[in-house]
Parts: sequence; structure tokens; C-alpha cells
Amino acid sequence: MRTLPIHSIIIFGFLLLQCKAFGKDPAGDHLEKIKTSSHFDTSREQFVNRRPDILEKMREGQSYFSILTKFFFGGEKHRRPDIKLPEEKPDFKEFLKPDESIKFIWFGHSTFLVNIEGKLLLFDPVFSESAAPFSFMVKRFQDAVVKLDELPNIDYIIISHDHYDHLDFPTIEFFKLKSTKFITPLGVISHLREWGIAEDRLTELDWWQSVEFGKLKLVCTPAQHFSGRSGLNGNKTLWSSWTVIGERERFYFSGDSGYDVHFKDIGEKFGPFDLTFIENGQYNPMWEAVHVLPEQTAKAHMDLKGKRLVPVHWGMFDLSLHSWYEPAESLEKESERYQIDLLTPKFGQIVRLREPNLMERWWKKFIQRD
Repeated sequence: MRTLPIHSIIIFGFLLLQCKAFGKDPAGDHLEKIKTSSHFDTSREQFVNRRPDILEKMREGQSYFSILTKFFFGGEKHRRPDIKLPEEKPDFKEFLKPDESIKFIWFGHSTFLVNIEGKLLLFDPVFSESAAPFSFMVKRFQDAVVKLDELPNIDYIIISHDHYDHLDFPTIEFFKLKSTKFITPLGVISHLREWGIAEDRLTELDWWQSVEFGKLKLVCTPAQHFSGRSGLNGNKTLWSSWTVIGERERFYFSGDSGYDVHFKDIGEKFGPFDLTFIENGQYNPMWEAVHVLPEQTAKAHMDLKGKRLVPVHWGMFDLSLHSWYEPAESLEKESERYQIDLLTPKFGQIVRLREPNLMERWWKKFIQRD
């Protein structure tokens, strides 16, 4: 019997590993179950937004070739920083100390850890070197400020949707043998099952459904976006924002979303929020339907009746055409205009919600001028 040379086996194994990052869309009984959601269009065989045709309208007149050409050969000059951005190594012993108020750490992009009433919630964790199925694509600006094995024991990982910059296969694999539980929008647990996460650690929710753990309540709230990991037959899993309600405080995470009435609906139902984490980066007018622009980030925060705003979805990956610092610069102007209390931590910095906001606008000293 002919055997493959060792280098062929290594290449095959590498490709197989990378393909595993695609995950697996819902099928069989799981698919039949999620089809009962009012947000699943059975005629299209996919989840839809409140305005079902908004993605088609967004894509009208847009050529994928022209978008890719702009992405690879156009846009701002300074889409990536040319130096390492400032960071702080978090003292987790300090972070874990009991506190009457929320503490959080932002690790860049949409990855952040929250300590609320003694529970540790990790959102959209991406700790690997890229936000793509292949490690040579969409490389992060710099290494994560902590390694996965340096994290404290995480109670819950919450995922907003299944795109690579929010659902990271290598990161999920690290937690396979941990006790951490996962909470996702409908369908996303199919990927986690494929990657070996035990069924009793998985919870999926539809929009407006909730789950309680201890004295905390977690609500899966709407967003306006899309999903998919293979580039084919997308929107087989749901996307969402998240509302976390404690005994004393509450906060909101937007996930990825275009601007729509859901921000005001959530604010009316669950606001005011002590803290909002809202995406502000990787935007462009061409895909405004699925990513808010900075002025809409500010408007969403006000719709939510937020008290303090943390911009996320920026600072770590180059996924759009703007400079790496433009999101922060633009939102700072909007926050001044509307008198929004804007929190701009460095990577890894521990933030205590009840402390005065004395944060520097650290990116300004690293702006690259022509």
C-alpha cells in the first residue's frame, strides 16, 4: 500500500484543522427546532432582520470585486498602527475582589470580560492571532495582552454571532475541557458542538428570551446584522445583542448591528443602562445596514438610555477602509457634542464603573500624520 510522504500528511492535517474552523451549521432536529423562531424565514431557509430585505438592498449596485479591490488596494493609508499600542497587564487578583459595582477589562475589538456581582462573563473572545479561518488572514495588530491560560475561571462565555472576529475556533477549543458555560443566539451552538463542547454547557436563545443564573438575568436582544462562516448559504444562525441585568446594575452589548429601532425598544424595555458596550469600528457607508457609523453609535447609546459608553469593535483588526484611529476620533467628537460619558480604556486596563472617568485619549499620541 502506498503511503503519503510526511510533508503531504502535514499539509493535509493543516488544511483539515483550518477547515474545522468553519464549524457546522444547524441540521436535523436542531434545524427543525430553530425554524420555529419568528425570525426564521422558512421560504428563504434562513434567519432575517426586522426588515427582511435590508441585506439585499444594501448589496444593490455593489460589486464584490470592487469592494475587495478597495479593501486590498484602497482606503486610508493608516489602517494598521506602525507601533505597538499601549496596554496594561491586568491584575486578576484585584479584578476578582468583591465589589459592589461592575468591573471590566477590554482586550481589543469586541472581546471584554465583566465582573458583575461575582460572576465572570466573557464576551466574543478572540485570542488567536487572526480573525479568519486561515491564520495568515486578518492578523491582529498585536498579541493579546494576556494568554488564555492566564485568564481566571470564566463562568459564562457569551457570543453575539458566528463571524470569525466574534467566534474564534482556537479560543473555543481552549475551553473545551473547562467548566465554562456558553450562551449564544439560536443556531450558534451547532458550531460549538462540532468543536467538542458538551451539550450540558450550551444554551441558545431567541430574541427577547432570557436565562437567569443566580441573581443575574441575561436577555438575548435584537440586532441588525447577518451570519455565516463559509461564505456560502449564510444566515443559518441568528445574531443578537445582549442585555445583562443584575440586582444593582445593568449593562448592554450591541454585538454587530446597523442602526434600527431595536436600540430604542431595548432602552424602553430594559433601560436605563449603567454601561453600554457598542460597536464603533470596521464601518463604511457601503455596509451601514449592518454596522453603525460613529454618529449612530452615539445615538444608539442615547436610545438605550445609557450612562457610560465603551466603544468596541475597533483597535485590533483591519476589517474596513478607515484608519485604525478614526473610530475613536469620530466618536470622541460625537460624545462631546451630546455630552456622553465616554470610557476609552487601554487593552487590559481594569475599569471600575463607579470610579471617576479620568481615562486619557491614549490613541491621540499614536496618530500617524502624512
